[in-house]
Amino acid sequence: MNVPEELRYTKDHEWVRVLDDGTIRIGITDFAQSELGDIVFVETSPAGTVLKEHDTFGTVEAVKTVADLFAPVSGEIVAVNDALDSAEVVNSDPYGDGWMIAMKISDPAQLDALMSADRYREIIGE
Repeated sequence: MNVPEELRYTKDHEWVRVLDDGTIRIGITDFAQSELGDIVFVETSPAGTVLKEHDTFGTVEAVKTVADLFAPVSGEIVAVNDALDSAEVVNSDPYGDGWMIAMKISDPAQLDALMSADRYREIIGE
């Protein structure tokens, strides 16, 4: 299972990448997409939506099920990934082109509560 070292992770199987401008990108992990199966549709809240930590910001629909997406931190959505019009990109590239939203964080200290790659591997049994 692919678990990039430079990312932070949640127990809900979202990943967070901190970008150079201080915003973050959020997506679902390789583990999550493999458990869900073939992803056919992704719906997210629009840019401008203000979220609190753990708020639902969208859903991922797979052949087997629909799963909620949860904000790992509080902040405002500043971008939504247009590539998700082809939802299968989440299966083929969950850490790259399959990102879901970008956020401006309201409290950067919340990032400290997210899991390291090593801790996330323990959670998923790797």
